[in-house]
Amino acid sequence: MGANTRYKVIVSDRAKRMLGAHIRFMAQVNKEAAAAKKNEIMTAMRSLVQMPQRFPFFEEPYIPPNKYHKMFIAQWYLVLYQIQDDTVYVEYILDCRKEYYWLVK
Repeated sequence: MGANTRYKVIVSDRAKRMLGAHIRFMAQVNKEAAAAKKNEIMTAMRSLVQMPQRFPFFEEPYIPPNKYHKMFIAQWYLVLYQIQDDTVYVEYILDCRKEYYWLVK
């Protein structure tokens, strides 16, 4: 794909649930901060329409090599996604303050 190619971004139901859980938890403390964080994460994911390859691969021993790209979002969030043809599939939105060993087993 060329540098000017625009990709379609699809967020999985699992990733949507993960984002919802993070935002609901944060909203218990500060609703404005939760809304701002949701906007920040959504904006970052929307940016994947251009050059999603700019982020490195997620490398863990139990994950097949070059399967997921990883995008860190300021202070604690990790978005894992795959690129297939002209489509980006967002699979996971992780809070890096929590263990995610379940993912790599």
